Parts: sequence; structure tokens; C-alpha cells
Amino acid sequence: MENADVTNGVCSSESVNGSRDVWSCKDSDSLSADHLVIMVHGILGSSSDWKFGAEQFVKRLPDKVFVHCSERNMSKLTLDGVDVMGERLTKEVLDVIQEKPNLRKISFVAHSVGGLVARYAIGRLYRPPKEEDKEDMSSNGCKEEPRGTIGGLEAMNFITVASPHLGSRGNKQVPFLFGVTAFEKAASCVIHWIFRRTGRHLFLTDDDEGKPPLLKWMLEDYDEFYFMSALRMFKRRVLYSNVGYDHIVGWRTSSIRRDSELPKWEESLNETYPHIVYEEHCKACDIDQYEDISTEDDGSSDKLEEELVRGLSRVSWEKVDVSFHNSRQRFAAHSVIQVKDEVMHIEGADVIQHMIDHFLT
Repeated sequence: MENADVTNGVCSSESVNGSRDVWSCKDSDSLSADHLVIMVHGILGSSSDWKFGAEQFVKRLPDKVFVHCSERNMSKLTLDGVDVMGERLTKEVLDVIQEKPNLRKISFVAHSVGGLVARYAIGRLYRPPKEEDKEDMSSNGCKEEPRGTIGGLEAMNFITVASPHLGSRGNKQVPFLFGVTAFEKAASCVIHWIFRRTGRHLFLTDDDEGKPPLLKWMLEDYDEFYFMSALRMFKRRVLYSNVGYDHIVGWRTSSIRRDSELPKWEESLNETYPHIVYEEHCKACDIDQYEDISTEDDGSSDKLEEELVRGLSRVSWEKVDVSFHNSRQRFAAHSVIQVKDEVMHIEGADVIQHMIDHFLT
């Protein structure tokens, strides 16, 4: 099924399987658009969750981007585990790249658990620089090291929106459990009944074949899994996080911070981005500099979570903190930050605008 919106110059097509492609209706724009933007939804979600965001990207960057809203992990398929979803997304991205030979660049925009799925997928899509490329560059006297690619494309932006990078295990990472230790322990024991294998990955209770929890495993490269090399390839890595009222994913886990690192924020005075209350650029940290930091320093941290913070801090991040405290829809902050449906356009549109304004094309 295909439909074109002539009014705003945005074309979209929806496959039988549910994937959604969005591009400019203007032929000259669509022919020059060489930047693939992969949008990934969260748990129990669908490709339509990113409908507004995808259309805004094409409206603002018509001659630059072609947007693909992922469909391989829709609805109950999101319960199959981060790794299984990541493998599906990997194949889906390669299929899109194969269909559009003019593509040169790639970016990811992912919501909630989709951020973890995207991190897994890029680790599978990463292609190390070829030996002949290294030889060519050295023979030409070029000092710049040849770079790896993501599925053969140049890695540009890796953006996650309210994604639980530190997992959801205890320490107030899932706000609706109110930080009550007994609730958090009980949740980690029964979460797989509700969210099955994905729940185990989020609560770090998986130990497949004696391996460490998947989220810890994803801090390194293993054989054909280039998790950190892939993440390092992107020119930008960005975390959008709700500072409050997100009852699914806590501020700390979505912004990769310790409790003591959560900034003091104030109401935004910026009319362009009224819901963005804090921004910071965090440089990559050498893991050795953490040797003397005790996991007891901030009482809400455990050893595994500290390992995740340290591991992910080996690359630089832009951190953008968002508040819907004064919004009528604040209790739906987890969805509002993504602008998941028509009703949320007014509230969360500035977050999407901020994303596009800072997007490297």
C-alpha cells in the first residue's frame, strides 16, 4: 500500500509487513538523498510510532534523508530478546541498503528498548576497514586512519530516546516500582513472565550458556560482534532522557549516569525547545581512570551497573535532558518524548526539532 502526501511534500509507503519508508515527493530531492535514517520503536511498539518523527525529518531535510521505520520486531516480537531482535534488525537494514544503491551514510534513531536493539544491530553491521584500504592510504601519504563502516555506509548519528542502557534492575531504574527494594527484587524474579526473554535482558538476569548478561557482553567486541567498535564509528552519539514522569525508564539509565552525576536542572527559558532543560557533552573516559572509584560511593549503585557506566563512557556522548513536568501529558512522558501519536505533537515536537537541528547530514 502506498500513499503520497502532496500537501507537505512527503511521500510514504507502508509494506504488507508494516515497515514504513518516508522520503521527499520531489524527484530531485529523493534522488540526491543519500543518508539512510533507521528509526526503531520500543517494546510492544510498531513502525507507526515514529510516523511523526519520520515525516519531520523528511520535511526539514528533504534532499538529504531517506527514512525507514523498522517493522521486523513489532508487537509481541519485542519480547523475544534484545539479541534476537538485533539480528532481525541487522537483516532488515541490509535489505534496505541493498534496495537503495545510492545510499552513502547511515544514522539510527531509537526509542526505549529499541536503543539496545540498535546497539546490538550496529555491532553486527560493522565492517572493519579493509587491508587494501589501509595500504592505499599509507601509500598516498594519508595520515588519517581508514574507518570501518556500518553495512558499508558511513556512520553519522546514533541517537537513543529514553533507552535503558544500564538495564532496569533495581536502584530506581524503573520508576513505577517507587524505588522499593522488595518491589524491585520481586520484579526481577517475575519479569520474564510478562516480558519474556527481553525482560531477562533488561533486568540483567540472563546467563545464556554461562555468558555474562547481554548488556555487559555488549561492552566489548567478540569475534563477529563489534559492539564497541561500531558505537565508536559514529560521529555523534546522543542520549535524550526524561528527567521525571517517565514511569518505564529512569533518568539515570537513559542518560548513562551515576546518581551523583545527575545535574540540577531548571525550567527551560528557550522558546524554541521549551522542554529541553539541560545539555552536556561528555568526553570519552579512559576506563583506567575509574580504578579508584568505589561502587559504594553513591549508595544507589551496584557493581554490574558501575561496569555498564564505565564501559559505555569509553565513548563520548551528547546528553540532552527533557522535562514534561508542566505538561498535561506528563504522566505519559515515555511516549511523549517520542511524539508517539497525534495528540502528543504539541508537547514533544520541540524534542524532534532539536534532534533534526543538530543532526549531521
